[in-house]
Amino acid sequence: MRFLRRLDAEFPGEVALHLVMDNYGTHKHPQVQSWLNLLERWFGELTRKAVRRGSFSSVADLQSAITQFLDAWNADPKPFVWTATVAAIQAKLSRC
Repeated sequence: MRFLRRLDAEFPGEVALHLVMDNYGTHKHPQVQSWLNLLERWFGELTRKAVRRGSFSSVADLQSAITQFLDAWNADPKPFVWTATVAAIQAKLSRC
């Protein structure tokens, strides 16, 4: 968290800094874990709506599909809101 706070304080400019990291130790902190869950959910949306079942003949075609998704998402962004209760999640897990 100290590293993330330092980046937030020191990164100059109007453009937001987006940092994606994959370090198992950081995943354990509750504040980071919540954010990573939302990030993973967003990448799931990207995969489901722009990549999966797509046919891309080049990297440029894939990049174009992703850019189109990003443009559409940014034109009308909607935050992810968790609505499931702990009990509902546990019930779903017990069915697995």
